[in-house]
Amino acid sequence: MARPSLVDQVADALLDRIVAGDFPPGSVVPGEIDLSAEHQVSRMTVREAIKTLGAQRILRVERGRGTFVNPVSRWASLDAVIRAVSEGQDDAAAAVQLIELRRFLETGACELAAGRLSAEELDGLARDADAMEDAHRAQDVAAFVTADLRFHERILQASGNVFIAVLFEPLHRVLTQRRAQTSRVPEIQAHAIAEHRKIVSALASADPARARQAMDEHMQQTLADLKTYVLGDASPADR
Repeated sequence: MARPSLVDQVADALLDRIVAGDFPPGSVVPGEIDLSAEHQVSRMTVREAIKTLGAQRILRVERGRGTFVNPVSRWASLDAVIRAVSEGQDDAAAAVQLIELRRFLETGACELAAGRLSAEELDGLARDADAMEDAHRAQDVAAFVTADLRFHERILQASGNVFIAVLFEPLHRVLTQRRAQTSRVPEIQAHAIAEHRKIVSALASADPARARQAMDEHMQQTLADLKTYVLGDASPADR
């Protein structure tokens, strides 16, 4: 594997500081002279690093004023956004937004998968749900998360839409982290098992509308559980 260039190293280090909150949205990053001295590189290297982050819309350069940090919602790099979500400061908002994204994509994937799953694939989903229940009883969070992720991966692949799978691939690391966090709660595990079994039943019916509804209900339950058991700010309507 090729070593990152000096430009990439400086850009990565600056992104690290942005994600860590050293430079919040709207703030000005240090100038070329300061960054050049800090990283012991030429001003040209710093200039190219800033151009790199500018191309990703992480930074914007305003002539005569300086270089400013854009809000994450304006970033054009999915990898950078995922990094901000998984390592950044606003954990609660990121967790909610991730479930919202999953709801958009996974309900559609489940609708597409209905009628396309083979008997063997349906058996695989049922086995995953059984594995989740076994892990729940054994209080094995890691095994629970593995079975949960495998269940959803089967549906994404069965959708037959290559774009859905590609969109989800960069999310795998942050999804694993989030699942490990929420799956420590026994009540969340129990709810997830029940919802997964409903999804299997809906997919077995080969009814796209029913499959979509089952996944949507699972996503709503997941969001309600996150607010109730993890964030602690659910309203009665969320429960």
